Amino acid sequence: MSVLKRKNLVTIHMLVAGFIFPVLLMFLFTGALYTWGIKGGYESQDYDVMLEAPLQADQEMLLAVVNKKLLALNITQPTGQAKVKNIGADFQLQWTGSNRNVILQTSDNALLARMTIENSQAYRVFVQLHKAKGGVAFKVYAAIFAAALLLLLISGFIMAWQMPKYRQPVLISATLGMITFILMIVIS
Repeated sequence: MSVLKRKNLVTIHMLVAGFIFPVLLMFLFTGALYTWGIKGGYESQDYDVMLEAPLQADQEMLLAVVNKKLLALNITQPTGQAKVKNIGADFQLQWTGSNRNVILQTSDNALLARMTIENSQAYRVFVQLHKAKGGVAFKVYAAIFAAALLLLLISGFIMAWQMPKYRQPVLISATLGMITFILMIVIS
């Protein structure tokens, strides 16, 4: 098969590596720093929301309330997904995204809700993208990145396998990698 010729594999490997390098750096740094608790921050603002009727744990109703208030404030919607989260006997709408989070919760007054808007600081945007809180376009891009990374690993393994002097080292390396992975799972 001509694709598996060394020259073609090297070309594919090189072009794919160059293409995914920026997103690889993002995932690498945000993942490593997140492991150590460095997540970035938000600039938060609270708003009172006057209601016509008490809030219900109905996602469509809660989204309508949030969208109306966001429109009045001229603020764009978060890029991610919304969900209703139960908190004890109460509930709140949490709508997360890479650009901002919006939280809508009840208050002691049944006709008044509290909406918190958390605007992501620059680094937090990348952390949120890493956590799949971006829009559909970035999720597709991340899936392409994952497939490209797999292609890099496969092409690198095939290139090493094609050269007899690298077969044993790549097998040893792969075996040690698997053992280390399993060991880290067991001790964690």
